Amino acid sequence: MLDKLIVEFDKGLRTLFGPAQSLRPHPDATLHETKLNEQEKQHSRGLMRVNHCGEVCAQALYQGQALTARTPTARIALQQAAQEEIEHLAWTAQRIRELGGRPSLFNPLWYSGALTIGITAGILGDKWNLGFLEETERQVGAHLDSHLQQLPPQDDKSRAIVSQMRDDELKHADMAHELGATHLPLPIKIAMKLSAKLMTGVSYHL
Repeated sequence: MLDKLIVEFDKGLRTLFGPAQSLRPHPDATLHETKLNEQEKQHSRGLMRVNHCGEVCAQALYQGQALTARTPTARIALQQAAQEEIEHLAWTAQRIRELGGRPSLFNPLWYSGALTIGITAGILGDKWNLGFLEETERQVGAHLDSHLQQLPPQDDKSRAIVSQMRDDELKHADMAHELGATHLPLPIKIAMKLSAKLMTGVSYHL
């Protein structure tokens, strides 16, 4: 049990402070940097910081859910989703650096909150666990769609990253649905949206 806790603690440290690695090529790897004025660069930087923060939360959420999942099927599904989210971390972190920015200062706070939610979801049972996974990914997919509309039209590199992330998130949602995710009550969905709105509002600036 102690060994497992140490491994999970190490995962948290790597998520927050270590360089994430991507097994797949970065979606923007073949694209050239385009000219952005300072206002456009600042906006792209803020949006990508929000997306990076979301991936930090995803790691914590799925880590907590996998810890308390009751069946190997649910645990494997969560671990698979988490692996692709690590790649998203790598993509967004690099793009933030390219735009001259840094990750959110509040990432440790968001991570702790998401980990608590993930553990709680897992304790409720696998159908609820998968329900949180599906709803989270549906909301993130919609959020990324809005970013595709907000990004400067000529920022091809950020657009390529966000577009691939959106496709991955919706794939995770479909996977959870096929594995028997339960439909979350409306109040829980609203609470998730409000929490996400707080996180994105703060992390865009800080």
